[in-house]
Amino acid sequence: MRLDSKLLRRISWGALALTGSLVAITLFVVIGGRSPAVACSGDQLISGEAKIGGPFELVNSAGRTVSDRDVIVEPSLVYFGFASCPEVCPLDNARNAAAIELLAELDVAAQTVFISIDPERDSPQVMAEYSPMFHERMISLTGTPEQVRAAASAYRVYYSRRPLTKSGNYMMDHSTFTYLVLPKKGVGDFFRREDTPEQIADNVACHARASGHS
Repeated sequence: MRLDSKLLRRISWGALALTGSLVAITLFVVIGGRSPAVACSGDQLISGEAKIGGPFELVNSAGRTVSDRDVIVEPSLVYFGFASCPEVCPLDNARNAAAIELLAELDVAAQTVFISIDPERDSPQVMAEYSPMFHERMISLTGTPEQVRAAASAYRVYYSRRPLTKSGNYMMDHSTFTYLVLPKKGVGDFFRREDTPEQIADNVACHARASGHS
């Protein structure tokens, strides 16, 4: 069942800061602990100093190998997580989907991109079933462990598999930043879990208009 925009906006964003704090030290140190740019200045904040982002090759929900050039065709909110994540990923994906809905109201075309850091369980079929729960414009990607590792490394994403439980299951720890990636330009900014859909939409709209994508 697809979550509609009104339901997405009713999610308590305050819970984002309180639920499931995961490791995000790597990127925080790289960028010096600074907050996302309030104005359209993310190019200097991200690409100029930290050099975050870059080419990737992954597998889409149809089982086809795609590159970043195939995927990033409009301003994109890129998030790394895993489909069986019980709390953090659903909240972040719902928040990003809500931002996309707000951008549509501003006549700014944008999309969300969800990249799995759990390729062992997140097959293309699993990803195909996962995306529609959040937004029709969510693109879900998986790949081989090597492909996922390369993409995560390019974006300075931390992830680690926890030990197996008695039931034979396992959880994944991972950083929880969302990246704004612009076609042919790269990462323009990033967002933390406490950022609201409205804040993200305003920032993305600013970048989209400045780069001619609105």
